[in-house]
Amino acid sequence: MSSESQNKGQVELFKHSSDHPIDGMALKKLASAGLKWLKTNQEVVNSLNVFPVPDGDTGTNMVLTMQSAFDEIADSPEENIGKMAQKLSHGALMGARGNSGVILSQILRGFARALDDNETLDIPTLVKGLIEAKETAYKGVVRPVEGTILTVAKDIAIAAEFAQFNTDDPILFLQKIVEAADQSVQKTPDLLPVLKEAGVVDSGGKGLFYLFEGMLKYIKGEPLDTSSTIIQPISALNLENTLESIEPGQDFEVVVDFSPNKKLNLEKFYSDLEQMGTSIQVGEGDGMYRMHIHVPTEKRYEPIDYTMTLGTIKQVHLENLVDQISELQKSRNQEKIVFTPVEPGQIAVIAVSPGKGLTRVFASLGVTAIVAGGQTMNPSTKEIIAAFDNLPANKIIILPNNKNIIMAAEAAKDVTVKTVAVIPSKTVPEGLSAMLRYVPDGDFTTIVKDMNDALDDVETGEITTATRDVEIDGVQVKRGEIIALLNGKLLLSAKSLEDGCLKFLEKAKVEEFELITLFYGENIKKSEANRIVDLIRNKYPNLDIEVQEGGQPHYQFIISLE
Repeated sequence: MSSESQNKGQVELFKHSSDHPIDGMALKKLASAGLKWLKTNQEVVNSLNVFPVPDGDTGTNMVLTMQSAFDEIADSPEENIGKMAQKLSHGALMGARGNSGVILSQILRGFARALDDNETLDIPTLVKGLIEAKETAYKGVVRPVEGTILTVAKDIAIAAEFAQFNTDDPILFLQKIVEAADQSVQKTPDLLPVLKEAGVVDSGGKGLFYLFEGMLKYIKGEPLDTSSTIIQPISALNLENTLESIEPGQDFEVVVDFSPNKKLNLEKFYSDLEQMGTSIQVGEGDGMYRMHIHVPTEKRYEPIDYTMTLGTIKQVHLENLVDQISELQKSRNQEKIVFTPVEPGQIAVIAVSPGKGLTRVFASLGVTAIVAGGQTMNPSTKEIIAAFDNLPANKIIILPNNKNIIMAAEAAKDVTVKTVAVIPSKTVPEGLSAMLRYVPDGDFTTIVKDMNDALDDVETGEITTATRDVEIDGVQVKRGEIIALLNGKLLLSAKSLEDGCLKFLEKAKVEEFELITLFYGENIKKSEANRIVDLIRNKYPNLDIEVQEGGQPHYQFIISLE
């Protein structure tokens, strides 16, 4: 069948719903299209990060959540659209990552609930589904905030209610929904001041828009693999964690710095690179471009040769990923951290940890099991459940240790027969503070209360490198500068790491605390961490100051103030 005939078939499938009812198999095609378009625009969504810190992962979280949803139905021959929607919803719930992913799973849950056991879908049922999707999403958030994905879901539902009286054409109806979603996303900065201050729209809302737009593009026969080109500052390129997610055929990592001979046609540049490999990122700074790509062995020199035709190459980095993965795995296998076993009747604690050093500390405090995760690597609901599902204990406490993981932890709590409590720790220091109140044989209700109370015993500092220029809360930030956050609030920007640390402690009124612990990350050497801690000790000789390996990515220091 030619692509033109196939495209016509797609349009006809949804145009005359009475002759060609929208059933479970049609829903599978729409879900696949939405996922593909969202994946194509994943980095666009990731780039819509309010704070200039390297944790823009909304697009990634939504893609992984939707991928899990689609994996649940990929091989299903189910024609009943209600049953197919239920499968899609279950897959999304188990794969939900981050706040955006959990809310997306709730949207799909509400939609599935409204469809019930319907064989096919008509416009009135679709309207009902979108309304229930919105209501379920709002109910799933303790304190709903407007100007987010919730607002976009609400505006979609409102548009659907009006559109049903103006058309019975499913394609036109979907087009109205997509238009409403787009308009809603553009208005999010007017509803959420922090978005306007940062000069971005809401990332979760944008992701939801792409899901619906992908469905419409599929029906119209438009391509789903070509996105708007996103160019980041070179300093904002996140190349540290590429080893965590390489796919088959990604044998070599190629990074090329070059100066183009003339203005670079970015659309063509991306399009040509897509013929060679995957994991493409492009950064720009001071008239130079940095191109990053993963390619199979036989194509490892193609990006270099191609870039040479566009300008002057300044630097080339070629890395064997397969070999690196092997070495990384070997290193991980050699380092075994021992956890305290839990007995039947005892309380087990599951903690999320972003680094091996922090994992070691949690283990020393009695944590039963660790879920690897943190900034840019939010674990899924399924991964959290897997950490405690087979434990002999039936009383479980979860420490998310990141504000973007709390909702996934709550979702895990709701789909298990075990008694589970989520301590809403937003940072690692809060999680460590809570662990000081942990008693394995204690009364569950009492221990949960004590661990919750302990969250107020500590404050958290974070030191990292700014990924872009921005002004937030009166703090002017330039990309590449050191920035400091106190309890999630941007506090200052500095020219050097030592200056940022010292100014942070001054502004945090460090003299009011008894113990200061600095956990250094994987991107700073132990000797450099010790040098900076010595400077702090010289300035504050009467304070109890400790330094420990954290191993967390992106953040040079996580600082606990007790």
